[in-house]
Amino acid sequence: MTMSTSLTNEAADKLAVVDALYRFAAGIDLRDRNLLSSSLAENAVSDFRQAAAKAGFDYPVIEGRDVIVEALTVSLATLDTTHSVTNPRVTIAGETARLDALVEAQHVPRGDHTRHYLMKNRYDVELARKGDVWVITRSTIDNVWRSGDPAVLSVV
Repeated sequence: MTMSTSLTNEAADKLAVVDALYRFAAGIDLRDRNLLSSSLAENAVSDFRQAAAKAGFDYPVIEGRDVIVEALTVSLATLDTTHSVTNPRVTIAGETARLDALVEAQHVPRGDHTRHYLMKNRYDVELARKGDVWVITRSTIDNVWRSGDPAVLSVV
């Protein structure tokens, strides 16, 4: 039994869409600005407001790839993080896509791994095809549950 070309292409596209979120998460965790940047469209928008509000602080909507990379790099500079992406669901419409996924984000102060803040977030992500890859054009992050010390996120 052979798969049709269109089914194979659709599966490859769906994997490539999810790979954009993998690059985003790994770029944060590895402190790799280039990898993080590769996941984002030049005019990308990141909206962490809902998740931040549930943690008890304000975080503005961030616009522009370079601004997003800088903001995340600076705000997480004192933390070790791990982001695990699960349950991705992808819908593709031509040159755009929508991705819904759960992301578990662990944050621990670099100098004190006895403290933590763990968040399970729902990512609603819009993407566009850019050549051979997909890039995030907009992400909206809401928190499903959280545990630990939210003050970890404000460690300086």
